[in-house]
Amino acid sequence: MTDPIADFLTRIRNAVKANHKVVEIPGSKMKEAITKILHEQGYILSYKFIKEDFKSTIKIALKYHPESHLPAIKGIKRVSRPGLRKYSNVSELPRVLNGLGVAIVSTSNGIMTDKEARAQKVGGEVICYVY
Repeated sequence: MTDPIADFLTRIRNAVKANHKVVEIPGSKMKEAITKILHEQGYILSYKFIKEDFKSTIKIALKYHPESHLPAIKGIKRVSRPGLRKYSNVSELPRVLNGLGVAIVSTSNGIMTDKEARAQKVGGEVICYVY
């Protein structure tokens, strides 16, 4: 696997399209930070980090509307990839769906949303869009 973040996003995208309740993903520190942001922004219901010896796993409970059963995640897209990195300074940070979505950015202060990066006045690598 050459791009573990793309694999992480693809597993979530596929689980949402198949209407699964839970998805299991191999863990890493970056994936844990992205999962925490998805939970804080209300795109996933809950998550659990499972660490066994040298292997870690992330269990994510996906969020659906109680009556219409529509998923909270409409789209999740990888922006910066190993073959073509995308960096933005503070003034050029993208707004996803005119502020309705979230761009996840890797900055020198850690992984955060585009809104937090603007508030802290830092730029960085744009990892993905979630809406």
